[in-house]
Amino acid sequence: MTGIVQIIIQLVSGALGGNAAGKAAPKLSLGTLGNSLAGILGGGLGGQLLGLLGIGAANGGNLSIESIIASILGGGVGGGALMAIVGAIKKALGK
Repeated sequence: MTGIVQIIIQLVSGALGGNAAGKAAPKLSLGTLGNSLAGILGGGLGGQLLGLLGIGAANGGNLSIESIIASILGGGVGGGALMAIVGAIKKALGK
């Protein structure tokens, strides 16, 4: 159950990170839906990458504040990063 909660946190944080990156870099923005979708995917990937590195993994099946914060940060950064990458690729292909 702990893993599901962490994944949900990562996906929601990714969507928020993708939309925040879209607001911060409007030239790379994919629109609200595109930013959210890229952010959700990036949030899942970013959070899982941190988990593989052992950062923010739940200790003994319990959710700790550290693991929640790591999931939020990993998801948000991953979501924003993937949205920016996809936006940059889309902009480059559009020329």
